[in-house]
Amino acid sequence: MATPASSSRRTHERPDEGRPIYLDYAATTPVDPRVAEEVMHFMLEEFGNAGSRTHSYGQAAKERVNRARAEVAAVVDAKPDEVIFTSGATESNNLAILGLAPHGEKSGKKHIVSTQIEHKAVLEPLAELERRGFEVDLVPPTRGGWVDADEVVARVRDDTLLVSVMAVNNETGVIQPTDEVAGALTAGGAYFHVDAAQAFGKLVGPLRNSRIDLVSMSGHKIGAPKGIGALIARRRRFSRPPLAPLMVGGGQERGLRPGTLPVPLVAGLGLASALAVEFGEERQTLLRDVRREFSSRLHGIGAQSNADESRAMPGILNVYVPGIDSEAAIVALKGVAAISNGSACTSQSYDSSHVLTAAGATTAEIEGALRFSFDETLSAKAMDAIVKRLRVMKTAPA
Repeated sequence: MATPASSSRRTHERPDEGRPIYLDYAATTPVDPRVAEEVMHFMLEEFGNAGSRTHSYGQAAKERVNRARAEVAAVVDAKPDEVIFTSGATESNNLAILGLAPHGEKSGKKHIVSTQIEHKAVLEPLAELERRGFEVDLVPPTRGGWVDADEVVARVRDDTLLVSVMAVNNETGVIQPTDEVAGALTAGGAYFHVDAAQAFGKLVGPLRNSRIDLVSMSGHKIGAPKGIGALIARRRRFSRPPLAPLMVGGGQERGLRPGTLPVPLVAGLGLASALAVEFGEERQTLLRDVRREFSSRLHGIGAQSNADESRAMPGILNVYVPGIDSEAAIVALKGVAAISNGSACTSQSYDSSHVLTAAGATTAEIEGALRFSFDETLSAKAMDAIVKRLRVMKTAPA
């Protein structure tokens, strides 16, 4: 399971520092050292403002931004000028959803179809639109954690403004049927938005479907720094999605996001995207082997999956071990592994998972849920250390 030198990344096993194994990649990935070097170059040397057109510093910055736009676009087979840089997927989701609202109000299309298992960065903007008088129709998932594409499409009406379905669920890793939904939507009908925070650079084919109008992504899920992401807004023939800006005060990003571009972060996102194109397939192949081995070890101590593993991305495992509470497990594993029991955006509140609840999970499954998310460098030694600690918990007297 060694990582090829060509695609090597910073390892999460650093025994020389005495730190736990990092297994929370769904929350954030470590910055790729090559990306960090690129970011520092544009912080310390090529530090110009991409909006400064009168000197070489600004021109160098602008050229790197343009190249990054092309690098991000290439991941989903879009055009460079369809890439809008944002602070991350949360902002992109807000711009896609709330940005369409004025067009919906003007056109009389105030119906939206989405799912019950979306990230809060989608569900909360949708709730805001409900407060403004929009009708939001949320499709429940199957027991395996995926929504049925036919049910999503069946809810689309003549007055539907938007369909929003995530590509990969952030808690369970289950791939959602965005390709099927896209294929069933009419050419000139509702806009289709996909939150691709967990899929961008990993799940290639479905995101390249040209019927997906809007794609949200975050750099820190693919080895880029936090604070940078993008919304890809594809044209329909010659028309861009009719988005209205959420902020005003400048003409940057085609008037949709005012403010000076963070060129170092944009450069980092561009390089991380290029690396995803170059090495993504190789990494996913390695990850499938890692997942198979880790899953086998966990099931060996009685762990059960909280999702349909045949439909899940290889880098996320959501399981529960009967008799073990997730909070107790996280504490017990604290010195061994850094893991979570759900979304990083909500896990601090210790609320029950809305994803597992919607999928019909039992109380025991929800309270025992452990999310292991990792990259291709996870070793058998690390797996054994985790399984050993969980086995001790399971056999310890109550």
